[in-house]
Amino acid sequence: MEIPPFVRQIIRLALEEDIGTGDVTSNLLIPEEKISRAEIIAKEDIVLAGMPFAREVFRQIDETVQFKPLLKEGGKIKKGRRAAHLKGRARSLLAGERTALNILQHLSGIATLTGKFVSEIKGTRAKVVDTRKTKPCLRYMEKYAVRMGGGNNHRFALYDGILIKDNHIEAVGSVKKALELAGAGMHLMKIEIEVKSIKELNTALESGADVIMLDNMGLSEIREAVKLNKKKAVLEVSGGVSLENVRKIAETGVDLISIGAITHSAPAVDLSMEIIE
Repeated sequence: MEIPPFVRQIIRLALEEDIGTGDVTSNLLIPEEKISRAEIIAKEDIVLAGMPFAREVFRQIDETVQFKPLLKEGGKIKKGRRAAHLKGRARSLLAGERTALNILQHLSGIATLTGKFVSEIKGTRAKVVDTRKTKPCLRYMEKYAVRMGGGNNHRFALYDGILIKDNHIEAVGSVKKALELAGAGMHLMKIEIEVKSIKELNTALESGADVIMLDNMGLSEIREAVKLNKKKAVLEVSGGVSLENVRKIAETGVDLISIGAITHSAPAVDLSMEIIE
């Protein structure tokens, strides 16, 4: 996997934040030439994500460190399983330990939560998609983790997709006007619009929206929207989605279910790195 330069830069800054002028403890206790082996171990059942970025952590510290993933990205790991084996200078292993684990625990947490939502809707036509509700500068890695969990990526940023939201509609005056302006100004992208009522849905359908986001609608409204749509537009549900209700939402026949929680609220999982020699 080729890591983009800006992600390498983020990892470099994370290392500078943690190491600064040097690892005082390791430099005092461990001879510079000491070679050690280490293992990264899952402390709970997880979906693994982030190994390419963890490898990059150690590459930036010391290119002689050997980093060998033992399990497939996106795979389910049982508690106690080894996820990776490392060999290199002990000081280098310890210098990269926390940054690498922070990345792995966060991204595997996203993949694990995403996987739970994907499992809940298995057998329906719906797909789980993410949002732009990501931590600043970590979007590339977080959206990668969503894919590793079996989810799909929505637009990456403001520049690569048209999504007319409620504030846009308020600013221009109406759903119809917003769609007219977007259609007149852009012919190469699909146009998505957020609607909050069946009335707005009908206007969006009449105006030729490609994708319609049903924002915070109840199940009965979503079912009505699916009937009215007749597969004219791609229907996306957003807002109020949980593990408890996602199956019922998917069974209405919608195409996409966007869930901000899979990135902004996924709990970190428990992984550790242990020196074994």
